Amino acid sequence: MVLRRGHHRYTYVDYVAVELDSSTKHEFLDGEIYAMAGGSEDHSALAAEVLCALGNAVGDRPRRVHTSDLRLYVEAVGLATFPDGMVICGPMQQHGPSPHSTALNPTVLLEVTSDSSEDYDTGAKLEYYRTIPSLRDYIIVSHRERRITVHSRNEGAGWMARVAIAGGRVAVEALRVDLVVDDIYRGSGVR
Repeated sequence: MVLRRGHHRYTYVDYVAVELDSSTKHEFLDGEIYAMAGGSEDHSALAAEVLCALGNAVGDRPRRVHTSDLRLYVEAVGLATFPDGMVICGPMQQHGPSPHSTALNPTVLLEVTSDSSEDYDTGAKLEYYRTIPSLRDYIIVSHRERRITVHSRNEGAGWMARVAIAGGRVAVEALRVDLVVDDIYRGSGVR
């Protein structure tokens, strides 16, 4: 008889304990804890350019732009993660069981892809993010080419995607701002 060892399944309480004691950020999903890798220089700069454009669009309205230091909890799927950026309209709703500064109510989310995250950011994570009731726009910035995709929730609760490439612009409807592709990628090695 051969005994097979199963994967260790973590609880959310285990995840919170890891996060409170670690200097590394972790993602939690389906009983697994994943260390989040650091990004490249281009990754960091692309996220900063988008966040700057979103911050300028917010202006004095009661909205705040956040970096990847703010954790997001997606209740419908039990995902805790650190998007590259988010915008929250009004007060942040804190997820009670999570460490302090864990948001439930983003209006806009941002992910900059990488070789290791591209399929996840454009596939499963897109589907997870779509379950967030407050979410209106999900921005995906490509690391491979000058391309920005914005997935937006329609009035009927459906979703539509708009894509802009070099020389183009794409709307982030929740903030009434266009992201100009060449402005976001300026100084980048991405062509």
